[in-house]
Amino acid sequence: MATMSTEFLSNLLKRTGLFSDSAIAAVAAAAREGERGMTELVVREGYVREDEYLEALAGVLNMPFVRLAGQVIAQDVLGRLPPKAVFQYNVVPVAVENGALLVATSDPLNSGLADSLRLAAGTRVRLALAPSDDIAKAAKRFYGVGAETVDRMMRDDRFEVEAADTLAKADLSDVDQEASIVKFVNQIVWEAYQQGATDIHLEPMENQLRIRYRIDGVLHQTPVPPQINRFQAAIISRVKVMANMDIAEKRLPMDGRIGLRVQGEDLDIRVSTTPTVYGESVSLRLLQRSGDFIGLRELGMSDRDSKLIQKVIHRPNGIVLVTGPTGSGKSTSLYAYLHEINQIDRRILTAEEPIEYEMPGINQLQVRPEIGLTFERALRSFLRQDPDIIMVGEIRDLPTAEIAIQASLTGHLVFSTLHTNDAAGAFTRLLDMGVEPYLVASAVESVVAQRLVRRLCRDCRRPARPGPEFLGEIGFPRERLAAGAAIYEAAACERCRSTGFRGRTGIFEVMRVSEPIRSLVVSRSPTGRIKQQALTEDMRTLRDDGWEKVLEGVTTIEEVLRVSEENE
Repeated sequence: MATMSTEFLSNLLKRTGLFSDSAIAAVAAAAREGERGMTELVVREGYVREDEYLEALAGVLNMPFVRLAGQVIAQDVLGRLPPKAVFQYNVVPVAVENGALLVATSDPLNSGLADSLRLAAGTRVRLALAPSDDIAKAAKRFYGVGAETVDRMMRDDRFEVEAADTLAKADLSDVDQEASIVKFVNQIVWEAYQQGATDIHLEPMENQLRIRYRIDGVLHQTPVPPQINRFQAAIISRVKVMANMDIAEKRLPMDGRIGLRVQGEDLDIRVSTTPTVYGESVSLRLLQRSGDFIGLRELGMSDRDSKLIQKVIHRPNGIVLVTGPTGSGKSTSLYAYLHEINQIDRRILTAEEPIEYEMPGINQLQVRPEIGLTFERALRSFLRQDPDIIMVGEIRDLPTAEIAIQASLTGHLVFSTLHTNDAAGAFTRLLDMGVEPYLVASAVESVVAQRLVRRLCRDCRRPARPGPEFLGEIGFPRERLAAGAAIYEAAACERCRSTGFRGRTGIFEVMRVSEPIRSLVVSRSPTGRIKQQALTEDMRTLRDDGWEKVLEGVTTIEEVLRVSEENE
């Protein structure tokens, strides 16, 4: 850029037909002063879209313009350029044409780029133009996350570890200073954070170290360099050192925690290891400790259910239970309820394991069973702390249930969770713990069962036309379709990583505990009878709420079937 004359640059921009004379003058002036590449400059300043600019520039420079999404590139072509050069210059080799390596770049006006690539590849190089985002995604897809780091480790004898037993904590501390293993682990976490993953799984297989991210509740394998399994022991040991775990102990499951700051956000990463046939399997749960909270309106509740919950959470006393399996968004809902009622005149205490989000204005306690600080003990302490509202992460046993009920009956509003399949099952669960039926009936004000479904990508969803027999079998309200409603199915595009989905929302079953339901609980009626009574009082089941989300174009029939059971 530094050697390119202002006259040449101005002429080039004019020939694209995309810039006014004043814009050309401004860009040329900025190019003389700045260090940024031309493409980055014109896009960041808002003069033009990147793909539009590069396509026009390709015509002026007589270079090919390519889109890399969905393109398959031969392995022998990829091998012509070292991963270090690919990631350093943000380029990708595309093909070999007439003995020259065709390399995609988004910065063709970088005067030294072609020479650098020719030296790195050891052959003639011809440039093609492609958007920078296309190139970055293709580089990760074909070379794998952290490919340049692994490439450096392959050329560094210090990382040629033979067996897991030879790696001691002192050795790893020295290696940390070299930053290669450290950088690779950081890249894995950074990639997961960027994609919105909630979990990272490092899984030793027979001939590979498989790395998978859980995104929107579904596991996706992330591409990694094939040589990564050679550094399996060092990578896993690095994670264990970060979590203050004993790296010499490989025979027993262990738990630890890592605190990281990523782009100004504090991440709390829970680490769990378990021994497997081919080495230790490591799971990392990513928890964002602070940031924007999901409000009651963003949970995905219907207007009717939202109004019901609004009434309940503003009560002075009683128990509100949120039920569902692990990963169904129970904690997020509880935080949304607390956020809604968090006011200066209310004292709110929470007992959690772990504290997933830090909320200003709320007193949060981390339960630590290993030192005797259990939910039961925390609740007993809370009752002496003059609270208005108490949240306990989970009711797991009879003592915790009894204290929660005692707190609600003595004028406190209590929030908690249970692991049950539906709302009516919460009563049976509490009775099975040994709580007296009259206490359960008196204390519980509302039960919310919930699941999470993936949201359809609005950019690529397409109309679906399932057969009437199938719709009849699953109990879908076909009369709504006859009235002109439409349903959609997933497709694929760049914005949703070709999954067809972006983000998640909840489906809910909100049960308000009425007098007839209290009578059924006192008489120990079965779950089915309680549910039937709630349905006669116009409760909407999880699946019914799911069908409503389908008819609104939010999710798919398959998503609702995936997370809900037939009897729901």
